Formats: sequence, structure tokens, C-alpha cells
Amino acid sequence: MTIKSRAAVAFGPNQPLQIVEVDVAPPKAGEVLIRIVATGVCHTDAYTLSGEDSEGVFPCILGHEGGGIVEAVGEGVDLVAPGDRVAYAATLGGYAEVRLIEADRLVKVPDGIDDKTAAGMMLKGMTARYLLRRTFNVTPGTTILFHAAAGGVGLIAGQWAKHLGATVIGTAGSPDKMELARAHGYDHVINSRTENFVERVKEITGGKGVDVVYDSVGQDTYPASLDCIRRLGTWVPFGQSSGPIRNFDLQILNQKGGIFTTRPTLVHYVAERSELEETAADLFDVVASGAVKIRINQEYPLKEAGRAQTDLEGRKTTGTTVLIP
Repeated sequence: MTIKSRAAVAFGPNQPLQIVEVDVAPPKAGEVLIRIVATGVCHTDAYTLSGEDSEGVFPCILGHEGGGIVEAVGEGVDLVAPGDRVAYAATLGGYAEVRLIEADRLVKVPDGIDDKTAAGMMLKGMTARYLLRRTFNVTPGTTILFHAAAGGVGLIAGQWAKHLGATVIGTAGSPDKMELARAHGYDHVINSRTENFVERVKEITGGKGVDVVYDSVGQDTYPASLDCIRRLGTWVPFGQSSGPIRNFDLQILNQKGGIFTTRPTLVHYVAERSELEETAADLFDVVASGAVKIRINQEYPLKEAGRAQTDLEGRKTTGTTVLIP
């Protein structure tokens, strides 16, 4: 028997989201039906809405991270059971009241972490985890530069990097956001609107540069970010909130000191079930320990999903933003 669910549907690239009623079928073999408690709002949704990524098949229901309660399971599902508190990331369909999802993409939420926090941290938190532990392994003595330090990933990464013993430098676009970053692990915060971040990084590091730059901004910080990196350091452009980088020439990495680079995304780091479980467990552990605190600074009802997305893209938000059905 199908059930009805309200959902925020994108019918085409850059078109306004529409709240519509959709039919949700019973779970098939390997699927789980969950009633959503909260859904995180993130820049990945903006990329999908713009048609810039491979998921941009329309119409579609946005929402790449979230969590809820298992209501029913399909044949062969033994990873979760009805009543379990679960969360997920890197799979579309969360801007809704209920949804279907493959069972192997869910993780159980441990006691001590509330549903809303879990729902709003999965994609951003697991992104911070792969950036700091796998793309470039941050250890005591590492010096990093993290752009958009007051954003959802930035606030988690700042705390986590500090917990790992790094010297943490961040950029933010206003005094309020700078103060927020300082309260979340950043040793130094640069005003990206009024200061030259390359000059400031050189001052802070005594001219050496940082070991790694993590950059979700894109075009606005390129190629200046490369001038912040030490010889044989690493540049990690993992997002493009200001638009994709244009006119990239691989030779520039040689000119700037033999810099290593990669363009990572979460799906490649949690493709295997074991990788997902390990990544999520590490995130749950640092949050449960208090080393990383998740700030849910904005909440919107599902019917205002379009406004939530616009506010995020307009850099009017800090920390984590969630939709509540």
C-alpha cells in the first residue's frame, strides 16, 4: 500500500522548489522506509539544483543528508529494523516527510546523539572526516588553511583538526563569522572580504605556507590558494560555492612548488559498506566525546525549503541548517 508524503521537488535546473504530494511505495527487497525527523541543507543540493553534477536528473527530491525512524523494511533487510533511529548521507531524497532508501546506505544513530543533530551532521561531518583523515592525514604539527571556516563543514573541521593537534587557519566573510570560527577550533581567522589571505597566511606561517588548503569556495579563491601552500604541499578543492574553477592548467601546480591536488567527494570514500560504517563511527565518536560540537543554527519547515536553499547559497547561514517536516 502506497502512502502520501509531502516533498520539495525540483522540476528543472535552477527552477524554484515546489512542495507537492508524492506517492511512496512499500519498500522493495533491500529497501527501507523511514519517517524523516530532519534533513540537512547543504551546498551539494545547490549543485544538484543547478544541474552541475551527475545527479541532476529532473524532477527530483533534493536532500543529501538526514535521519529519521525506520517504519518498514523490505525483504532481506537485516541491518536495521522498525523503530531504529537511523541517519544517512550522499543520497538524494531527504526533502520529504517519508522516503525510501537502500538499507546499506543507513547507519544506526547511537544513544547520546539526538535525532536532529544526527540528521544535520552526516554529510558535513563525514566530509570533514575524509578530508582530515584520508585525503590529507592531519597529525600533530600539521598546519592547515580552511576556507569558509564558519560554514557547516568548516565548523566541524576546525574543531576536529584542533583535536588532532593541528594549527588551524580559516577564512570567513564577516566579523561575526570570524568570531564563530575562533570558538570552533581556529587558531587564526582571516577576513576574506577585507584582508589579503595569502599575505596573512605567509605572516602567520613565517613565510613557509601551510601543509594543506581545504577549499569549498572554488573560483573566488583560485589561484590565490596555491600561493598559501608550502613546497610539495596539498591543495584540496572539494566544493565550488562561488562557481567552478575556470581555465585550470595542470602546469600551475609545478610552477607553485610541485603541489599535489585532488577533487574529492564523499561518495568515493563511503562507497563500500565497511567504509561507510568506519567513517560514521569515527564521526559519532568525536561528537559523543564532546571534541566536536554540532551547531544547528537555522531551522526551517519543509514548506520553506526553497528559502532555506536560497539563504545557504547567499551565505546568510552559519553552521548547520535543517529542514523539519
